[in-house]
Amino acid sequence: MRRLRPVATVLAVLGLLAGVVAVATSGVDVPRMIVVGPASFAPILLCCTVVGMLLALTARRWWIAGASALVLAIAATVVVPLYVADGNSPSGTPVTLMQANVMLGEADPAALVASVRDRGVDVLTAQELTPEFVDALDDAGIGDVLPYRVVMPYPGGAGAGIYSRVPVTDGRELDGYLLSSVTARVDLGTGPVRVYAVHPVPPYPTPTAVWAQEMSMLRDELRTAAGSPEPVIVGGDFNATHAHARFRALLADGYVDVGDAVGAGIVPTYPTDKSYPTLVGIDHVLVRGVGATSLAVVDIAGSDHRGLVVDLMLR
Repeated sequence: MRRLRPVATVLAVLGLLAGVVAVATSGVDVPRMIVVGPASFAPILLCCTVVGMLLALTARRWWIAGASALVLAIAATVVVPLYVADGNSPSGTPVTLMQANVMLGEADPAALVASVRDRGVDVLTAQELTPEFVDALDDAGIGDVLPYRVVMPYPGGAGAGIYSRVPVTDGRELDGYLLSSVTARVDLGTGPVRVYAVHPVPPYPTPTAVWAQEMSMLRDELRTAAGSPEPVIVGGDFNATHAHARFRALLADGYVDVGDAVGAGIVPTYPTDKSYPTLVGIDHVLVRGVGATSLAVVDIAGSDHRGLVVDLMLR
């Protein structure tokens, strides 16, 4: 063991540094890839810190173990609450929403329609719609289960849409985004609900400053929506995780991430088409004035994202 102690020490130091990077990049709002990139993988970096701390204990490098424990304790103030449900037992009219990124229109339309039908989905928010995929959804029977819609499909997969079991009104595309984001009012029996399907650009390879600008635009849009008495539901590929300050800024004005509300913790959704496991949680459903009872992660056949199915209560 004595001969392995230097190796364990080096690895423990590296684990400590990984945790410092995770905490530091998660805690600041700097729209540069050198900050946003590491923050995307903060949970993985913190796992390295855990391993490093154990190695430090084995090698009796007490100061490294102590410093690692301090970093993990700081991170726990953000991470642990994600695994604790809010304790509410909301009542009201039940609604099921599915969030699905269909990977540039390459997902299996028949499988998606079957999933919507089998899960009793009332509203579907979708990103990366193409005109061909919208037609394929129609051929697969989406209109039989969700006959109403506001969709803005674009060649290349820059589109977005909302499909609904009940009529939608006031549908529009949000201005100023490189990828389409749409919104509409949906009345599911308790009065109008403002629903969004959003898709800010990724921070890479798109310039990180553009991602930051679109996240700020989305914050302003949701802040405006919060000025109305209508409940709000936002399904989207946010291209951001809880470790990004720009995402956490959205959780103001009464907005709650459904995963947080039900204690689902960190929910990785991307990528699903690689040889390595799904790493980052960039798909979310946010609500305001709406109760949440469950969140399930589902496969979207043919996509590089996992989907989310959330059970909500309209008050």
